[in-house]
Amino acid sequence: MTDAEETETETILRTRKTAGSPEEAGTVFELEKFFPYLVRVFYNDVTSALSAVYQRDYGMMPAEWRTMAILGSASGGLQATEIVSRSSMDKVVVSRAVKRMKERGYLIRETHSEDGRSFLLQLSSEGRAVYQDLAPKLLDVERRMLQGLSDAEIADFLTVAQRIRDNLAVEAGAEN
Repeated sequence: MTDAEETETETILRTRKTAGSPEEAGTVFELEKFFPYLVRVFYNDVTSALSAVYQRDYGMMPAEWRTMAILGSASGGLQATEIVSRSSMDKVVVSRAVKRMKERGYLIRETHSEDGRSFLLQLSSEGRAVYQDLAPKLLDVERRMLQGLSDAEIADFLTVAQRIRDNLAVEAGAEN
């Protein structure tokens, strides 16, 4: 392959492998080729594809769907802190989502029997019906997203994503 035939992805990968720093490689910072930026663009594309369904059908925001999905797959009620932990959303975002969902009748909030100071959240019958309507639609969006990818490619992608998360966890641990 000649340099002219090199794809943009190959150029990004080659630059990453050979560069100790942008200065050493004689390159300048290009946002459009910066891995964290590309991940963010990817995240936005995926979120937009999914949110088109739950916003169109129920006027829900991403945080509300994530909260609903976590509660919909839980075997019992969960505390808001558990939703925060499972979702990687900020507690303020979860709190606002819970408030909106409760106002719409999608949630039941009950006092925790083991700890009278906290509450357990679970989907109401209306919330469960919405979840059961949306889940197959969103699985169909996922299926279309992954169309043309082999099981091995999907597994490789998930492995790489986990390795990056592991690298970040090590980095975060080194900073503490």
